[in-house]
Amino acid sequence: MKLKPFALLLTALFPLASYAAQPQVERYVVTFLQGDHVDYQGAYAANFPNGLPIGVGSGLQFIRKEGNALLFATVTDRGPNADSPKSGKKESKIFANPAFTPLLMTIRVADGKAQATDAHALHDENGPISGLPLPEGLIGATNEIALGDTLQRLASDKRGLDTEGITPDGHGGYWLCDEYGPFIINIDANGKILKKHGPQAEQGEQGVAGGLPNVLKWRQANRGFEGITRMPDGRIIAAVQSTLDIDGKTKNSARFTRLVTLDPQTGKTAMYGYPIDVDAYKKAKDAKIGDIVALDNNRLLIIEQGGDKNKVMRNLVYVVDLSQASDLSAFDKDRAPEFDDAAQLEARAIKLAEKKEIVDLRKLGWQQEKAEGMTLVDNQTLALINDNDFGLQAALENPDADAKKAAAYEVDGKGHLTRDGKEVATKIALKPLEKPESESELWIIKLPESLK
Repeated sequence: MKLKPFALLLTALFPLASYAAQPQVERYVVTFLQGDHVDYQGAYAANFPNGLPIGVGSGLQFIRKEGNALLFATVTDRGPNADSPKSGKKESKIFANPAFTPLLMTIRVADGKAQATDAHALHDENGPISGLPLPEGLIGATNEIALGDTLQRLASDKRGLDTEGITPDGHGGYWLCDEYGPFIINIDANGKILKKHGPQAEQGEQGVAGGLPNVLKWRQANRGFEGITRMPDGRIIAAVQSTLDIDGKTKNSARFTRLVTLDPQTGKTAMYGYPIDVDAYKKAKDAKIGDIVALDNNRLLIIEQGGDKNKVMRNLVYVVDLSQASDLSAFDKDRAPEFDDAAQLEARAIKLAEKKEIVDLRKLGWQQEKAEGMTLVDNQTLALINDNDFGLQAALENPDADAKKAAAYEVDGKGHLTRDGKEVATKIALKPLEKPESESELWIIKLPESLK
């Protein structure tokens, strides 16, 4: 379904003399050819009579044009889940459909519509994978407690993935990135996993996959790799969503998040610091990367977003130049640069990447919380998409009069909420998200100038 282009709105907001300098936007809501949905037969199925909407949009990659049609590849994340109270000191998540398998799909934009088709379940030699968290004790484990919709504890899964980005591998398949490990995964065109890279285990550690710098294990839970792109020279570069939390001490103060390059042919890696807009946020951890796109071997597009000091969402696209940025790998041996303030970084001759804002999505009318997929259609045209979180959210039912927020409760993993160790009548229900959050919205943005 095509929405009214913002270009029409902009003519009313800007003088004609300046109109040519404004981005022009076409907006679409992604639909599904056969009314495809995620099956949900759980305790709150009555709230979702048509099942759950498919949550495409965790990543986006332009494939090609077919006549007037534009074709994109996209991926879902780990599946329909919702926040729930802690279990002791551990975070927990409700998985509405624990059997869900992350999907590779195609979005076709033509005739005023954006339709998602051709779903391929991600799988390996053992069959479809899941989106459930990894077991505790492994590098890449978030240490979350996975719960069903009746708050019964679920098993973890060593093969679980939370996919968040997609880029071509140059051989007909794709590279994906993941928030758990964080992992970089090579798949074929049918979704079969061919190779997985993750933080290399050191002595005494156990990992699911290796080949990436060990320091990446300090990604915040559910803040692993959020974007991935392939450079013209064949290197893969993945962006850690937020600041690393090294030894539990740096997430609130680090001045950058990491961009990690991998040469698939040699296995060589490097890491660069993307400078977040630290002064805009209450804490550095509030900054989040949405996706990245390579312009050439040194320049990237990056979405930076998050709630500012006043809890107002910001969604900005930057051009980022890595040509003068330091490889952080050498500095990690002495002290991770996340511990350094601006003066200390300068004293150590650590140079972060340079960046320049090119698009403020909020000023163009973007209302979704996050833009999670971004790709180039041509040198002057961007496409972006959000993740609709499968259209569900958690809500308290029958809360205690003095405890209206979920954080006041704990889960016992046996189906109950507790307060001060005592079972309460309060429950957590799954309910639909309202529009526009429940929709996957695809934007195509024509920029006033070429990016290359």
